[in-house]
Amino acid sequence: MTTLAAGRFEGSRFVFPIRVYYEDTDAAGIVYYANYLKFAERSRTEFLRQAGIDQSDLRESAGIFFAVRRAEVEYLRSARLDDVLQVSTQLVEMTHVKIDALQSIRRALPGGGTEELARVLMRVVCLRTDGRPVRMPGHIRDRFLPYVRPLSEALQQLEALGDATVETTGSAAPAREE
Repeated sequence: MTTLAAGRFEGSRFVFPIRVYYEDTDAAGIVYYANYLKFAERSRTEFLRQAGIDQSDLRESAGIFFAVRRAEVEYLRSARLDDVLQVSTQLVEMTHVKIDALQSIRRALPGGGTEELARVLMRVVCLRTDGRPVRMPGHIRDRFLPYVRPLSEALQQLEALGDATVETTGSAAPAREE
């Protein structure tokens, strides 16, 4: 398999670099809103690879896969053509069937540091190939455990990155399933 820019873990948080290309933007050179979800998906996919989870193998050998059940995006600033972005992924809750992740899309600033452009709260669920929910196999769940941190801790990490202009509200918490 060819090795590409795969990102890196910073503690339990995974950080994946992305450059904004022309195909990501509208006529004004601003990233189209739906593409932030594509950036988040790429980061989650690379997170899985780095954590040793092969999605194709999981689907073929165990007959299961992960699918997005809920996505909540807060758009804070616009990304533009040629921006270098960092998409971080932090798992914030996990059960036997679902995983909640907090993702932050940040722009690298010329003098160093970053500024947050979008924040994504994502819920993925484990499904059988027939689309029905299923418990994650123990060995897969064990792979995720080292990367799960409470949402409050994940939000503190984001704020520590120095973007004081972004306020965190109660809406940042993933909704609980009944």
